[in-house]
Amino acid sequence: MNKEVASLKPVQIWENFEKMNEIPRGSKKEERIIAFTKQFGENLGLETIVDKTGNIIIKKPATPGMEDRKGIVLQAHIDMVHQKNADTDFDFDTDGIQSYIDGDWVKAKGTTLGADNGIGAATIMGVLASKDLKHGPIEGLFTIDEETGMTGAFGLEPGILTGDILLNLDTEDEHELCIGCAGGIDTNVNYSYDEVAAEGSAYHIQLKGLKGGHSGCEIHLGRGNANKLMNRLLWGTRQKFGLEIAEIDGGSLRNAIPRESFANVVVAPESADEFVAYVKEYEKTIQKELHVTEPNLVINIESIDTPAKVMDVVAQDALVSAIYAAPNGVIRMSDELEGLVETSTSMARVLVKEGKVIVQSLTRSSVDSAKYDVAQQLDAAFAITKGDVEHGGAYPGWTPNANSEILEEMKLIHQEYFNKPAIVNAVHAGLECGIIGSHYPNLDMISFGPTIKNPHSPDEMCEIGTVDRFWDFLVMTLERVAKK
Repeated sequence: MNKEVASLKPVQIWENFEKMNEIPRGSKKEERIIAFTKQFGENLGLETIVDKTGNIIIKKPATPGMEDRKGIVLQAHIDMVHQKNADTDFDFDTDGIQSYIDGDWVKAKGTTLGADNGIGAATIMGVLASKDLKHGPIEGLFTIDEETGMTGAFGLEPGILTGDILLNLDTEDEHELCIGCAGGIDTNVNYSYDEVAAEGSAYHIQLKGLKGGHSGCEIHLGRGNANKLMNRLLWGTRQKFGLEIAEIDGGSLRNAIPRESFANVVVAPESADEFVAYVKEYEKTIQKELHVTEPNLVINIESIDTPAKVMDVVAQDALVSAIYAAPNGVIRMSDELEGLVETSTSMARVLVKEGKVIVQSLTRSSVDSAKYDVAQQLDAAFAITKGDVEHGGAYPGWTPNANSEILEEMKLIHQEYFNKPAIVNAVHAGLECGIIGSHYPNLDMISFGPTIKNPHSPDEMCEIGTVDRFWDFLVMTLERVAKK
């Protein structure tokens, strides 16, 4: 634990956050953080429930005199994205996150910080442990596996929660009150290919230095997609130099813009020098194209031992053609909210190794029909590979409630506390609110939180001052919740 971080204000949040970051809590590996959260509630003497999915619900009675107020559900997810820089020696299964203070920000050493959504979960713990806050009935809802399928939210059963209002603490910009979100669907391509004996000069290509980030919230920023950029290189060299692909390994997580891609390739010996020169020229080309959004983009190439096998040329040409043709990035902007992405898709993962191909894309949209249309475009692009294309993990969006009482109250509180109006918006990302709302359709929901930059990447950071103000804003909201 970094004691300097743990002692930041409000200590109710930062101390709990640092305790959480001592515990490995990657998606689908939440056993230890579930046990920690359960023990936290039980140590407070509060009713603590772990449902069959692994979500934890901790119930705290109202402050005396506040029993007639509407019940509040405070919700955050306890899993985090595990991403690290290629040169960082770190084991997410055993090591605790190493946070540190850098000016006005808290960051992590070479890995994701886990502020998404650890700060939200730590905030709920602070409310549950408080002795002096005024509030109505509180239910702390800690969900699991938000980052890789939202299975916690999907598995939440009706009837466990009794609250009237849900405050989701997973928005990452101070002053924003989120009232809607996009739905999503995964497209997974899996198939086998024939391998042939490799002959020629072999090279290992590293495309790295991209910013990456959240493939919903940051898809509109025009950042490079490592999988698409690597494929563009392979497409351009496949015939010119007799290129053969041995391996490709690009991206990692389904909801992160891929930052790095690696490929092992073989070219005709007589073309080797010209091929290396072509790669370096391609590096200059895309550095020029992306000089504003991706100033740290680099492509390294080094000679390696010739592998035993490479892809059959027919399978290879089909794959690079499909990836090149597949849609990626922003598809359409919203007609209703200025600056909001309506529909997008991100090619998150490309793996080619030992006769197997895996390609994963995540499509998001606030319009269901558009979401499925892009999924069909991916079907069409990969038809040439004759591989299996499957869609899954579809989840609903969250439709804004124009008559939300908690929204109106929080807008007033925001104006009073910050002396400026709140920014009311929807986000191009899959918040759990859409799924939770399908189980509890009468919940009045809103999402807010402190400022977090570059989530899902090792550049993730949380602005210290916004956490303090976020706590004050939440406390004022709890105090002023309407009567039932």
